[in-house]
Amino acid sequence: MAGISATVFPARLRRWELQSLLFNLVLATLAFVVLYPLMLIVLNSFQTALPGEAVAYSLQGWRAALTEPGMRAAVANTIGLSLTRELIALPLAIVLAWLLARTDLPGREWFGFMFWLSFFLPSLAVTLGWILLLDSQYGLLNTAVARLFSLKQNPFDIYSWWGIVWTHLMSLSISVKVMLLTPAFRNMDASLEEAAQVCGAWPLRTLRRVIVPVMAPAITVVALMSAIRALEAFEIELILGAPKRIDVYSTKIFRLLHQEPPSFAPATALSVITLALMLPLIALQRWVTTRRRYTTVTGQSKSQRLRLRRWKWPAFSLVLFVVLLLTVVPALSLLMGTFMRLYGFFNLAQPWTLRNWHDVLYDPIFLSSFGNTFLLGFGTAVLAVLVYSLVAYITVRTRFWGRAALDLLSWLPFTLPGIILSLGFLWLFLDVPLFRPFYGGLFLLVLASSLNSMTLGVQVIKSNMVQLGFDLEEAAWVTGGTRWYTFRRVVLPLLTPVLLLVGIMSFISATRNISHIALLVTSANRPLAMLQLDFMADARYEAAAVVGTIVVLLTVGVALVARLFGLRVGLHHGG
Repeated sequence: MAGISATVFPARLRRWELQSLLFNLVLATLAFVVLYPLMLIVLNSFQTALPGEAVAYSLQGWRAALTEPGMRAAVANTIGLSLTRELIALPLAIVLAWLLARTDLPGREWFGFMFWLSFFLPSLAVTLGWILLLDSQYGLLNTAVARLFSLKQNPFDIYSWWGIVWTHLMSLSISVKVMLLTPAFRNMDASLEEAAQVCGAWPLRTLRRVIVPVMAPAITVVALMSAIRALEAFEIELILGAPKRIDVYSTKIFRLLHQEPPSFAPATALSVITLALMLPLIALQRWVTTRRRYTTVTGQSKSQRLRLRRWKWPAFSLVLFVVLLLTVVPALSLLMGTFMRLYGFFNLAQPWTLRNWHDVLYDPIFLSSFGNTFLLGFGTAVLAVLVYSLVAYITVRTRFWGRAALDLLSWLPFTLPGIILSLGFLWLFLDVPLFRPFYGGLFLLVLASSLNSMTLGVQVIKSNMVQLGFDLEEAAWVTGGTRWYTFRRVVLPLLTPVLLLVGIMSFISATRNISHIALLVTSANRPLAMLQLDFMADARYEAAAVVGTIVVLLTVGVALVARLFGLRVGLHHGG
């Protein structure tokens, strides 16, 4: 017996050492990938030399970032645009989520599906669709309104401050909030709502005086999350803000790095300033999400849906109007633009053509970008499933000393604007000789895209992993299985459906993402999303519409496959 113990103990010790080594390696790697680029941004904000030149430190970049009027205007526009659209989107999303979750609104299941679908429409595709409708010169809706009311000039201008706000509202600002708030509204305790109904309160009064105060914690979380994400807006401002020189910090950074010669120091200093301004918001959001102590679900939360009575069809009309604006209108407008000889000009003798599709589909640049998109999406999906599942397993199923730090690192990318992470990776792959050969390759884009969807992916896997019992794992350990063996042969097979869904979501995110890769793309690794952006920047809207339509078909098609596996991002069928 003593001999057996002497043999078993060193074997277990070796397994524990290998396990500890693996966990520490995961923590160190993730810390390096997330934190080191941020350190390089801070350090290089004081460097005036270009990458590859002799190091030269000064405050020139900070002086430009703090004193140049264009810099101050970019920061002011960032705050103003973000605040304006959030103040409009949040109240509207609260009303829409309440109608879907708590009332007898006709067609609520179909509306829920349409809000879910709108989440997967790429922002650039939506932008291009609304350009055809609201351009100040040829916008289809613009000219129709001007003729209807006998106006001397078109009333709307998509290339304006309010045009940017409108396009954001029609892109993700409303749909994301509806998707996040609907489950919370559906699960809330209905007793106070029923009491208000018994007392004869009107539906809108019940919403204002009862529902919103009860749901204030959940609404606060969604508002903070949305505010953080709103600050990373990039592609809409880049296209719509250019004619009127309306810059936000992200577009200012992009332009500084794409001028000749690139202004690395001011762009990097502006990134540090933006991060500093965001820190209070990030800290508040983290504090609220980790310390909330409220109850919206009780044993009596199931109830009859609130009857809208005479408000039923006005509410139905409101939701239908919003859904059409979010999905059908921009999609049809985008598709129409692909067949136009000259984008937006309907008064030509022969305005329609199939030539745009032929030119794009047979263009070697498109074919290269199409292949890059699939490689980027597939590579991101594979890396995401491997890394996210391992991070979730360590934080949920082990007693590793650094699991709290690992959980924080998996959450941190959500709070960091994509253009700043992109700049950090640019410095990493240009400044560190070991990584310099990888610049211009797809691996760099895969790494950045994996960080973009890490927070959501890890949280989805964790929420499912905590529901697994320990019986099978313990049985594997008793028979001599290591944690790594148990993870591969027991845990992962049980989570296969969830991992497939996370992989699909990562694929979609990678194919439509722009801000996280904007500074890392070259002609060799350019995906379709960046090709569409380049076409739009060159005013080749016909070709951009074709590429945008293909990206929409790709992302929405894959999203529908994900839905067949049972994924509901926020919205799901409920009673």
